[in-house]
Amino acid sequence: MATRARVRAPELVGRGGWLNTGGRELTLADLRGKITILDFWTFCCINCLHVLDELRELEEKHRDTTVLVGVHSPKFVHEAEHQAVVDAVARYEVEHPVLDDPELATWKQYAVRAWPTLVVIDPEGYVVAQHAGEGHAHAIAALVAELEAEHEAKGTLRRGDGPYVPPEPTPGALRFPGKAVRLDNGHLLVADSGHHSVVELEADGESVVRRIGTGERGFADGGPSQARFSEPQGLALVPQGLGLGYDVVVADTVNHALRGIRLADGEVTTLAGTGRQWWQNSATQGAAREVDLSSPWDVAWFDGAFWIAMAGTHQLWVFDPATDMVGVAAGTTNEGLVDGPPGEAWFAQPSGLAATADRLWVADSETSALRWVEPGSHQVRTAVGTGLFDFGHRDGAAEQALLQHPLGVTALPDGSVAVADTYNHALRRFDPASGEVTTVATDLREPSGAVLDGEELVVVESARHRLTRLRLPEQALRVEAAAHRTQRPATEVAPGRLSLDVVFTPPVGQKLDETYGPATRLLVSSTPPELLLSGAGADTALSRELELNPEVTEGVLHVSAMAASCDADPAIEFPTCHVHQQDWGVPVTVRADGTSRLPLVLAGMDGE
Repeated sequence: MATRARVRAPELVGRGGWLNTGGRELTLADLRGKITILDFWTFCCINCLHVLDELRELEEKHRDTTVLVGVHSPKFVHEAEHQAVVDAVARYEVEHPVLDDPELATWKQYAVRAWPTLVVIDPEGYVVAQHAGEGHAHAIAALVAELEAEHEAKGTLRRGDGPYVPPEPTPGALRFPGKAVRLDNGHLLVADSGHHSVVELEADGESVVRRIGTGERGFADGGPSQARFSEPQGLALVPQGLGLGYDVVVADTVNHALRGIRLADGEVTTLAGTGRQWWQNSATQGAAREVDLSSPWDVAWFDGAFWIAMAGTHQLWVFDPATDMVGVAAGTTNEGLVDGPPGEAWFAQPSGLAATADRLWVADSETSALRWVEPGSHQVRTAVGTGLFDFGHRDGAAEQALLQHPLGVTALPDGSVAVADTYNHALRRFDPASGEVTTVATDLREPSGAVLDGEELVVVESARHRLTRLRLPEQALRVEAAAHRTQRPATEVAPGRLSLDVVFTPPVGQKLDETYGPATRLLVSSTPPELLLSGAGADTALSRELELNPEVTEGVLHVSAMAASCDADPAIEFPTCHVHQQDWGVPVTVRADGTSRLPLVLAGMDGE
């Protein structure tokens, strides 16, 4: 094993305390003898959720030698609430200790710059690796095996149970439900995400008629007692007359698939997706069951096809049941808020869809925005929202109104829409005729969707595990305005030249393979655009000279990097390749005494 620089890991501290430890406060001394993997995450971030799933197999396989520790580092104000972190840990079945760090104390100590970031600490308490983004499970698994062998030989590896203590289970018919639709018989069909199933309830929203799916996480077709889902979220009814053999389309989020349900007998079939997550350079169109998807969060019938809110790629896709094809409809995979033609628009984790005759409404969660797609041209427009780092709870004219991470949108009879303003625990209403945003209801604990039922809205209160009925009032309730910006510490940079370096070291046993073209890509932009005088755009080199405008004192640098590595051993006839990718939004303050170099770690091994 190569020699690594000996960098002592900083202590783990956070005002919010520890979860999943039975009330015990952990220190690095408690973890001595174990391989420790720190996962810096925040529960709004789809890439962070991908990493949680990527690491489940490693966590189980190496449970006696390795401790995975989540360090929850919030982006949104709501994510700094301790109960919200408790809910998220339960919602996503996090089976390891989690440090609630609402003030980003440990984040700063480890010089983290992006969600997610993984840091590996050896059994003697030294940092040996850091990876930003997703797709690193294979590299970390190889490193864990290497560290096990090294420290077993040194006598510094301690085997046995780790500090994880599972929480008490919460009973109930629903567990972190996602979205719902109303059936012709008045019943409600609900994506019961936490129970990995779809449940039919009577009109009261409480009495269970039947459950479709075993309730265990998995990916299997069949009848109600054989089928398996994994955290399903969105539902869409099939328009009458199509005769497709199924009546409901389900966005089966963690399975990266669309599933169909035949209501007559509850039979489940896979309509689109392979069960594998889409990565850069994967196919973007083709036969529906042969193309990879990435965390589909909602689905809606619009313009003659099922549109998919593809949260994992920051895009909208379409599934055409007539041709059995799937493909990208709008978005570039770049994360942000950019309007325009479908091939140029940017989204940020679109999570809710609602179709009307003249537009497809989109709840674009990470930009805290309400957006829409025009029929025919599929031009993308924004009604409410300004970008990745501005959010809050403010009513009034759309251009100054604020939302906070909305996950759902529902079309109303008068042409307005109701927005499940998730992190504000509110139901908001946007009226295109007046251009006004109002608050309809508050205290709705993480609403994730709503369905119209006569003159009432049935709201899915995800974090209260229930459905709640509301009458739409003639005049919406006004609330005290609040505006927020993400409170990540800004990097102080000097005006003029700034050297941007994305650090990437291929995992052990792999190399950059440029046999078929460049193995890396770097895309840079800024908010506001005037921040960058030069250096914006795409190229294949992972280093670039930027020039900052001295007249712009603050802003955000948007950096998207990708690198592909393959098995280096020439004896391997068919080498395995892996794609590493990460997007950074780096808040910067331009100061005369600021730094002239900005390093960002995509993947690297200290001193190797």
